[in-house]
Amino acid sequence: MTSTTPSPRTREFLSSVVKAYDVRGVVGEGIDAELVHDTGAAFGHLMRAEGATTVVIGHDMRPSSPELSDAFAAGVTSQGLDAIQLGLTSTDELYYASGALNCPGAMFTASHNPAKYNGIKLCRAGARPVGQDSGLTEIVDMLIDGVPAYDGATGSVSTKDVLGDYASYLKSLVPLDGIRPLTVTVDAGNGMGGLTVPSVLSTEEALTVHDLFFELDGTFPNHEANPLDPKNIVDLQKFTVEKGADIGIAFDGDADRCFIVDELGDAVSPSAICCMIAERYLAANPGATIIHNLITSKAVPELVRELGGTPVRTRVGHSFIKARMAEENAVFGGEHSAHYYFSDFFNADSGMIAALHVLATLGAQDKPLSELKKSYSRYEASGEINSQVDDQAGRTAAVVEAFADESLSSDDLDGVTVELSDGSWFNIRASNTEPLLRLNVEAPTGERITEIVDKALAVIRG
Repeated sequence: MTSTTPSPRTREFLSSVVKAYDVRGVVGEGIDAELVHDTGAAFGHLMRAEGATTVVIGHDMRPSSPELSDAFAAGVTSQGLDAIQLGLTSTDELYYASGALNCPGAMFTASHNPAKYNGIKLCRAGARPVGQDSGLTEIVDMLIDGVPAYDGATGSVSTKDVLGDYASYLKSLVPLDGIRPLTVTVDAGNGMGGLTVPSVLSTEEALTVHDLFFELDGTFPNHEANPLDPKNIVDLQKFTVEKGADIGIAFDGDADRCFIVDELGDAVSPSAICCMIAERYLAANPGATIIHNLITSKAVPELVRELGGTPVRTRVGHSFIKARMAEENAVFGGEHSAHYYFSDFFNADSGMIAALHVLATLGAQDKPLSELKKSYSRYEASGEINSQVDDQAGRTAAVVEAFADESLSSDDLDGVTVELSDGSWFNIRASNTEPLLRLNVEAPTGERITEIVDKALAVIRG
């Protein structure tokens, strides 16, 4: 078997595009049809070696997505595998197709990034993750050395619409039968939630849904599709209060994350949502294991233990959490970034399933969400604070040293996490993609948050 001509791509260039969890870059600079074609061929070669015969492919509403998904399909079929094109799809819809059809998948999206970006999220059959340690390194090697040629027949390309099946499956996982009537506002951010929400939430009799920015538009004319940035939920906050809604829901660009605001328009932290959903899963699965990443509030493992469950702490990132979910036979996993993972959804993340669980919890009792969330919100948090730093390791060590007198313990599971003597903690992590240090702090009070942040940033930025 011969190989295709090796490309002139360097490992340094590819490291700027192939990240720890996915492939992502600026279209026309880091990402183009040729690279995507070859990535499809490399992925096809890898999956064929593992026994796959078909790859399912979806894409979001970005202007570049259709061309890139077609190029990927051509690469996959050059390796003798068939490709099923789903067309416009949310990322969790792609995961559903991978799980339901039991075949590897590729989703073209750059999630919450601006319009000039695009990328590929890859998974094995059953929506099992493909990350740096589980396939992406081999793909990079093939992109540099050349993808081994396939001597057999070229595969075929077909199309399939799975939106209806996806919606039915999700509603079977979290039935809303019997909940009280709820008025819901949803900001799709011109992303894929504009496609999936009408099929899932808007068909529920108990819900009155008011939509905001449902038009699919990958140029994001209203605001970035990144609901973790407070400026991007301002429209939803105002809309929720104006409509007298019980809850507001914002989805990111590919709708695999959701962010919640209460009836007052105030944000509900992802950690509180983790607690809320964990409580539901532990009620149905006594003693079960719940995964949480190390940036979530310590209220999450506290509540899990109080309810008789087993919390397992892990590093940040979907490929790591999905793998740990399988290893630990966990029923649910949550991240501070509003990614939520479900054992009954192939251990994959879904913003829509998370939204359904929150609606089920809210609708099963009479308290407003502003009251309900209080039992899950035990500490104050800084949110993620980014600083541009060249010497990431040096600055991290300097911050740890600055807090040495207050430190009870530290670990390096992901960056460095330091537990302080008053029950506060902070984590410093280097970005996988940029020269940034990410600081997260949790403390009993907002005043203590300010003290720790100011002291840490004086070292990081000094």
